[in-house]
Amino acid sequence: MMPLDKKTVAMMIAAGGLSCTHTWAASVSVVGLFKDKAIVSIDGGKPRTLSVGQTVQGVKLLAADSGSASFDVDGKRRTLGMGQSFAGGAAAAERQSVSLTADARGHFAAAGSLNGYPMTFLVDTGATSIAINAAEARRIGLDYKAGQATGVGTAAGVVPAWRVKFNTVKVGGITVSQVDGMVVETGLSMPLLGMSFLNRMEMRRDGQTMTLTQRY
Repeated sequence: MMPLDKKTVAMMIAAGGLSCTHTWAASVSVVGLFKDKAIVSIDGGKPRTLSVGQTVQGVKLLAADSGSASFDVDGKRRTLGMGQSFAGGAAAAERQSVSLTADARGHFAAAGSLNGYPMTFLVDTGATSIAINAAEARRIGLDYKAGQATGVGTAAGVVPAWRVKFNTVKVGGITVSQVDGMVVETGLSMPLLGMSFLNRMEMRRDGQTMTLTQRY
C-alpha cells in the first residue's frame, strides 16, 4: 500500500474515512454551582469552572443554576447536584463502595482506620475536614502539635486546634491518602468523617442506607 500524504489523510478524516479515538472523562464531580456556571473536577483533577456551552475533556455544560447542573457526557445528558458525581466506563466498575446504616437518631457511623489505627467515625457533612480530639491523636501516635495551630468554636467557646494531614483514611474497602484533618484539644466526643474525605466520594442515600463510592 502506498503511503498517504498529509493532505490525503486530512481529507479522509473530514470524510469519515479514518476513525479518531476520543478520550471521554471517566468521572465528573460537581464542587460548585452558580447561574450558568459550574465548578467541576474531571477525572479527579483540579476543580475548574465551566460556562454553559463550554466543553472540556468530552464534558459539555448544558445548563446550571444554584441547585444543579446538566452535562453532556459521552453523548448522554447527566444532571448532578452539589457534591454529586458521575463515573462511566471502566472507572465505574473499579471503584470501591461501602454502605452505612443510620442509627435511631438518623446518624451514620463508619468503622475504619486512621493512619492504620482502628477508629469509628461519625459522618458529618458539616465538618470541613476529618476531626479527632487530642486524646485520639496521642493514642495513634500523631505529632499533631507540629501542625498549624488554630482555634475552633465549640459550645464551651474557642478551643485550641491544629491542622494536620492524615497519611491514610480507610472506611470499609475505601482507602484515601493524604487527607486534611483537624485535631481539637477538647469538646469532640467522636471522630468526625468530614468533607476532606467525603468530597472524594459519591454519596447516595436511600432511606436509612447511605452508600459511599470512591471517586478518586
